[in-house]
Amino acid sequence: MPEEFACEIKAPVLSDVGNQDLRIESTLEELPLYSFEVETNCPGSAIAAIFEKHPLLPGAILLSDGKFIGMISRQRLLEYLLRPQGIELFLQQPLSVLYSYARTQVLVLPGKMLVVEAARHALRRNPELQGEPLVVQTETKIYQLLNAQELNIAYWQIRGIETQMRFEFMQAQIIQSEKMASLGRLVDGVAHEILDPVGFIWGNLSYVSSYVQQLMEVVKAYEQLIPEVPAEIAQLKEEMEFDFLQEDLQRTLSSIRTGAERLKKLALGLQNFCHIDEVYAKPADLHACLDGVLLLLKSRLTVEIEVVKNYGLLPPLSCYAGQLSQVFMNILSNALDALINQSLTQKFAAEFRNAALTYLPAKATYKPRIEITTSVCAWNQKNNETHYSRGVMIKIADNGPGMSPQKQRQILESFSAEKRVEKETSLAVSYWIVTAKHGGQFNFKSRWRGAENHNDRDLQANTGTEFEIILPLI
Repeated sequence: MPEEFACEIKAPVLSDVGNQDLRIESTLEELPLYSFEVETNCPGSAIAAIFEKHPLLPGAILLSDGKFIGMISRQRLLEYLLRPQGIELFLQQPLSVLYSYARTQVLVLPGKMLVVEAARHALRRNPELQGEPLVVQTETKIYQLLNAQELNIAYWQIRGIETQMRFEFMQAQIIQSEKMASLGRLVDGVAHEILDPVGFIWGNLSYVSSYVQQLMEVVKAYEQLIPEVPAEIAQLKEEMEFDFLQEDLQRTLSSIRTGAERLKKLALGLQNFCHIDEVYAKPADLHACLDGVLLLLKSRLTVEIEVVKNYGLLPPLSCYAGQLSQVFMNILSNALDALINQSLTQKFAAEFRNAALTYLPAKATYKPRIEITTSVCAWNQKNNETHYSRGVMIKIADNGPGMSPQKQRQILESFSAEKRVEKETSLAVSYWIVTAKHGGQFNFKSRWRGAENHNDRDLQANTGTEFEIILPLI
């Protein structure tokens, strides 16, 4: 070999990926990659001999003084060798001559890139470059070759996994929907059975109250006509505390009436909440839906948590009331979780440190609060500044600790269809109900202060999360 062709060529090495299964999150580093680097001063015959010895090798990485300059594929080499005088011209000359003729656009991708994303980049290449291998660059600036066929096989395997996951998810969703529908019918039946005895109690209370009043009038008449009460009757009245009984009886009947009314509202709230499988939209009172959900959450609304209702004048809205009740339930449950966790943190801190939290002012009078605001609004439904539609706006805000930027990004990502397939969250379901089912908007914003700003005195005034729901008025 002439001195100018003196070069050292190392044998190609195939990365050992084993038999690991592909996943949706699989990257290019998990595919079989070839490491084969050649200096451009080497003759074409040397690389041709390597290609003949390793028939699966897709190409070679070309270096100039140790620096990456490009790639020559097996296919390109064969194409130029088949040309007239190709063997004499290219095999006996250094690779730089061949590369000057066979230079093509090389697709270089990072090794951490997902296989699915890399396949999309590869498919965007020109049709004549579809069979060219890809160059994969690792974090340590090492270049390796990936056969385009290997990438396509991996891509379709992953797409098959995605299809299987979607199929299993749809099956699970159908089963869950059937369970929820059965549970809804069961709870609806229980609520109906509760309403029947409540109706008996409520209907008979007026008669009982009237009967008691009449009996008391008879007793008063007896006391007026018989001024001297026999000793046995006087002793009996004293033992039963007759005067207190007269006063407390009406209060007892009023208390029974209040309890029956609450039980009736609770049963009606359960019935409205369970109607999540409605086929057609119906006019509904959103305020009644909100009050029904708050009633169902009453056991979690501690004395410390204040609920402020700023209800505006809303017309009946054609909607799926049961599904919107589920949206309100999800948002209010998240707000309650945040407020309760913060209250517990403050109490534990005060108990174990014998003082208030260091990031609260000494005279802080923080009170957990949930504020619900409703109004009729004009909103830009189609992102057209000249076209506004009438809608109903519902805002649910809390003064809790807020959400970190990372948590907010996770919630926004969960709104996409791909993330809902992987993990369906309550807020993702709420987003789908509002946007896809009702054609509305579902927005949220959160003010959060990290640990580095815990000494700010306006912490509670500048933290919290607000959800905004806009529904179209037809």
